[in-house]
Amino acid sequence: MREQHPPTLQFLGATDTVTGSRYLVRSQDRRVLVDCGLFQGYKQLRERNRMPLHVNPASLDAVVLTHAHLDHTGYIPALVRDGFRGPVYATAGTTELCKLLLPDSGYLQEEEARYANQRGSSVHHPAVPLYTAEDAVRSLNSFRAQDFDSPFQTAGGIEVSFVPAGHILGAAQVRLKVGGRTVHFTGDLGRDNDPLMYPPRGLEPANVLVTESTYGNRTHPAGSPETELGEIITRVAKRQGVIMIAAFAVGRAETVLLHLSRLLAKGAIPAIPIYLNSPMAIDASDMYRRHREEHRIEQHEFEAMYKVAQPVRSPDDSKLLNLRGGPMIIISASGMLTGGRILHHLAAYGPDRRNAIILSGYQAGGTRGAYLAAGGKHVRVYGEDVGIQAEVIQMEGLSAHADSNELIQWMQSVPEAPSMTYITHGEPDASDALRLRIKHELGRRARVPEFMETVSLLDPR
Repeated sequence: MREQHPPTLQFLGATDTVTGSRYLVRSQDRRVLVDCGLFQGYKQLRERNRMPLHVNPASLDAVVLTHAHLDHTGYIPALVRDGFRGPVYATAGTTELCKLLLPDSGYLQEEEARYANQRGSSVHHPAVPLYTAEDAVRSLNSFRAQDFDSPFQTAGGIEVSFVPAGHILGAAQVRLKVGGRTVHFTGDLGRDNDPLMYPPRGLEPANVLVTESTYGNRTHPAGSPETELGEIITRVAKRQGVIMIAAFAVGRAETVLLHLSRLLAKGAIPAIPIYLNSPMAIDASDMYRRHREEHRIEQHEFEAMYKVAQPVRSPDDSKLLNLRGGPMIIISASGMLTGGRILHHLAAYGPDRRNAIILSGYQAGGTRGAYLAAGGKHVRVYGEDVGIQAEVIQMEGLSAHADSNELIQWMQSVPEAPSMTYITHGEPDASDALRLRIKHELGRRARVPEFMETVSLLDPR
């Protein structure tokens, strides 16, 4: 028999980084995990993925997901493999996207382990994946899709509600009613003026707020990202260069395609070949079509944006792009250059100063994208050092995260202050900057929790 436990919240991830979102809620003898993500970026963070979860997977009653990105979902296959037998609750959009993202994650990890063993480039002998594609496919049987704004009961009478968050298809804010308290998790909060997704729903009264802080210390550029993108493409095309757009396969790729479609319709960029080299992004288009209620795009424009790029599915066709040369545009994942097909293009075209690398939004510390955005000139790709002479542009305006001002405005939408706001999912400087703004501008209690810290939901401090 499990120990009876007063309502608590434990921060198992996303406390000193933007990745690894994992929050353990305990009440009585019940345990619910909100998000189950991978740590990404710096090696010391990625090594946490190999550590025990700090709670026995078999002891968890349920998992509740905010959205499909791997830093919020990518540990689920390992959780199920290691003994979790409960339901994974998510919106329909998140559930569908996880059917693409999780098996692909397992496949990429198998490929990386296989390559490391062939090259002898790992300190582990043999190198093994965190989980396999088969593990990921098996974990999908645990998913239970739920509607927005339809509260449901999970373990021990804990009530869960999904509230629209913008950001990407299916993204939700999560509200839990536990032990007579309401806990509100932002997940990744979208933007008011996102060209693709509707804005996030305003905050409703809650006793405890757990907010992301990815852009907690800065605001997005005032100019139009579409105009900036057009200027970059025109400039690079004139020098016969290749424009490599590193885009998250779900969400960011769609936004880039929308901007390109509009730019071409206005004659604002030259009509050079465009390739969407991401099978996942290609498949996601059907999901966006099925969930039109979640995004703002009219049918005619939605159809047009998927016609601007030639889809590339096979690995052989992907490799052929490296022989083609410019001018052309390649949209490929991953968005922070952590893996995927974009790395082959980076190795092929990165050394040529005629070309350009566009980083579409936030780059987590310790990733290749963050290194190049900071001016780095060499990256390691599949065991080889690649010198980068291509122009590197980080387009913060393409981000799907609310910035500091938008987060503050969103919090102001509810006049009744939470007893405590916990600031997570940000680099330390960003989280602390948002803490100060909440304290001084809103006059509310806020704190940045520590990794593995447990707080009381009855008396949050």
